[in-house]
Amino acid sequence: MPGLLLVSLASCLLAINQASLISRCDLAKVLHEEDLDGAFNITKVDENTDGSFDYGIFQINSHYWCNDYQSHTENICHVDCQELLSPNLLPIINCAKKIVSGAGGMKNW
Repeated sequence: MPGLLLVSLASCLLAINQASLISRCDLAKVLHEEDLDGAFNITKVDENTDGSFDYGIFQINSHYWCNDYQSHTENICHVDCQELLSPNLLPIINCAKKIVSGAGGMKNW
């Protein structure tokens, strides 16, 4: 059992050691080459049957998470929905982290 734990730890350290950062341009190039760039539309807005809207790459819902100034909102992320359509990913990621950290976790999607 300790041997298995040591092997697992070593493989995790090896993976971390071989990790690298990818620039935004390189990521866009790879996604385009693999014909996946259309699936990552940061400006996508979808209307739901309840009158709320889903915004951006993570399709964050206006009823709970952001303020769209059109429908009732709890605005738990304290962000305007239009910010979720921006190339600045920081507010988007912060909101997604808040959503996942909440009681429903990934079920919030």
